[in-house]
Amino acid sequence: MSKVNTWKGAASVAKSLRNNPLAKNYWRLRWYPVCASTEVSLSNWLNEEQSAFKEQQRIAIFAARQNHGRGQLGRAWQSPFGGVWLSAAMPWPDLDNSSGLLGFAVAVALCERLERKGINVKIKWPNDLMVGNKKLAGFLPRLISRGTKIRFARIGLGLNVCNQVPKEGISLGELIKTTYCHIDYWASESLIALDHAIELASTPGWVCSETHRRLWAKFVVDPKSGKCWDIEGLNFDGSLRIQRNGKEVNWSRWN
Repeated sequence: MSKVNTWKGAASVAKSLRNNPLAKNYWRLRWYPVCASTEVSLSNWLNEEQSAFKEQQRIAIFAARQNHGRGQLGRAWQSPFGGVWLSAAMPWPDLDNSSGLLGFAVAVALCERLERKGINVKIKWPNDLMVGNKKLAGFLPRLISRGTKIRFARIGLGLNVCNQVPKEGISLGELIKTTYCHIDYWASESLIALDHAIELASTPGWVCSETHRRLWAKFVVDPKSGKCWDIEGLNFDGSLRIQRNGKEVNWSRWN
């Protein structure tokens, strides 16, 4: 396990962003040494600024540790010191898309950042990043609408950097052969990935094909029947096109 470096707060993330030539946009940042949940803290921030918040803004909250982090379907997400735990609100184009496509775009953008460091990362549909059989990151995508118009996107993200992980998890500290992992660097890399995900929204077909190419598994098991279905492709709404014995259907986790 790599040595855990100390968070220096939002200022260190902002500095890391300024020093990265790929950072194109300004982010308003908040940081807490400990919070119950960055998702709750982000909701509170948005509620504080109902009239002041502009949908083209980018805001993000980081916590050095979460006491009650939650993942998919409300499952507890272990969030000890040493990881990147963030929740962000950012603009999202008002196109014919969905939170499923948002999730794919975020997954591909994060994979690209990690692949630059030589990490062979895969996407476990719908919202986890895996290295081998171990989980490196998870994210929760949501689109916030007013009527039929998309106002902005929300993303909750957890990335194991140099924190202790459960047996089913893995951290960057176990994968990158450096003296230690810089949390502020990976925090800024996460924001760069989120920015790039916005750009990817204009190419949904490419996003779906790149997600498909990086899938951790090429099949899904129906939890009701126990039957295995091959994944043929992905749809813009985040569902899978699957087939078995010549029969093709669309399938989502919540079928």
